[in-house]
Amino acid sequence: MKKFLSLLLIFAMVFAFAACGGDTTTEEGGDTTVETPAPGAEYDAIPDTMESEDGTYEIAFITDVGELKDGSFNQFTWNGVKAYASENDLSYKYYQPANGAQATDTDRYDAMKAAADAGARIVVTAGFMQVKALEQAAADYPDVHFVFIDGSIEGIDNIASINYREEQSGYLAGYAAAMEGYTKIGFSGGGGGTNPACNRYGYGFVQGVEDGAAVKGTDVEMRYSFEYGANFEASQDLQAMLNGWFESGTEVIFMCGGSMFQSGTAAAGANDGDIIGVDVDQSGLSDTVVTSAMKDLAGSTKEILAAEYDGKWADYAGKATTFGAEHNAVGLPTDTWSLENWTVDDYNALFEQIKNGEVEISNEDLADPSTVEWEHVTFVS
Repeated sequence: MKKFLSLLLIFAMVFAFAACGGDTTTEEGGDTTVETPAPGAEYDAIPDTMESEDGTYEIAFITDVGELKDGSFNQFTWNGVKAYASENDLSYKYYQPANGAQATDTDRYDAMKAAADAGARIVVTAGFMQVKALEQAAADYPDVHFVFIDGSIEGIDNIASINYREEQSGYLAGYAAAMEGYTKIGFSGGGGGTNPACNRYGYGFVQGVEDGAAVKGTDVEMRYSFEYGANFEASQDLQAMLNGWFESGTEVIFMCGGSMFQSGTAAAGANDGDIIGVDVDQSGLSDTVVTSAMKDLAGSTKEILAAEYDGKWADYAGKATTFGAEHNAVGLPTDTWSLENWTVDDYNALFEQIKNGEVEISNEDLADPSTVEWEHVTFVS
């Protein structure tokens, strides 16, 4: 089932979108964002810290909970920030709210205030928990523009909210898992069931498993939990739970929660199990990863920063913009997956059906899909 994957390929994609980003272009005659694949090493070559000549920093990033280098949500939003800044000779800096996973709204506001006081023209914030701090910071610094990744605040002109159709990439991952032949599948999510993005990933995943199992003619047992994931962190308790899943027969687990990924790969490695990554192509981080449900964090971050500097902030200001399949902004990394029983051609065909609306996927913020009736999926504890 598994094969070792080259780090040099980690972020490449077949369908012209890469989570690691690259140069953003626009298709002739349309408004579809297309990312030119670039090696992940290009981001690593850009320093995370810089020293400006006057001690001020024009572009700032406020992290979500978890580590900056989480191999997922924080890291690839930051990659987009520092890549755009570096390419355009702009100063940049990241800020992590005090108290880590226990950060309060005050801690988040203080990080935003520090960024604004240090000269930020635009501040990128990651994570749905930034709402209250963002609203206060936007009011206190009306001349600063704020970007809200994975959240929604509308009606405030110096805030632009960016969301994704996570249910679409979750669906593709679930469909792939079922078509690969897995019949005992798990989902381990972050945010404790309160994170809309994780909820959409998970509900889309189950929908994909259901439809794939119907085509495959199989029935699937599903273990589904947000336990031990409230703070998106790896932990011994989470690893122990996942070990128990694998020992009980689970074959693959969708790890949907930033640094929780580390607990998943540890459990999978100890039990010859498989992992599905999240947000970005995580195949280069562990040979247990068979595919990843991705969204274009770096590319879309670069796009909105470009809008700011190109005088197009109004295109995003005061509203929530959602990127999905129609923007080539979600998907699976077909160049690096280790699936053996589902072809890239079949994947591309399904992707196009999602893109043009032939396949409909519910985007409901549903934390417990076991409350829905399924024909081919049975939830077990």
